[in-house]
Amino acid sequence: MTRLIFLGPPGSGKGTQSQILAENLNIPHISTGEILRQAMKDQTSLGIKAQSYVNSGDLVPDQLVQDLVEERLNQPDVKSGWILDGFPRKVTQAVFLEKLLAEINQGGERAINLDAPDDVVVARLLDRGRKDDTEEVIRHRLEVYRSDTAPLIDYYRDRQNLLTVNGDRSQEEVTHDLRHIITS
Repeated sequence: MTRLIFLGPPGSGKGTQSQILAENLNIPHISTGEILRQAMKDQTSLGIKAQSYVNSGDLVPDQLVQDLVEERLNQPDVKSGWILDGFPRKVTQAVFLEKLLAEINQGGERAINLDAPDDVVVARLLDRGRKDDTEEVIRHRLEVYRSDTAPLIDYYRDRQNLLTVNGDRSQEEVTHDLRHIITS
């Protein structure tokens, strides 16, 4: 059973690679970013709350995201496995997730860190052309990543649950490496 958590800075390829793998493995790709963007587009109450955080490059508060993830991981289609993209983003969320997975009998997850240098991810994010992707906001997101999200690498490494892949290569090369490490 495949249960994967994708880590890495914004623009490292987490979304692209997790979608490709989810399709190949026929398991759900659970992207908190996509769920939040849809909520903002639809102007739901969660979306309206999240918009101000996203516009400034800050993380959406834990409780909003945790509720969303818990609801999603309790849906029937995740029993055969899943890929989480964009969660957890902090060690406190990883602790929440670990407890949640134990409660719902979905342990055995592995974390994959897609590593890429700041200049590469800034260029990638500017190229995708989203209105919230200004260089200032992107650099702020990278600072938030380093202070809040990067400690997750140690969290999963300490649990001997971390696989690292060089994300500064072609999409095909990264996909090839990911398929190899997941099946080995």
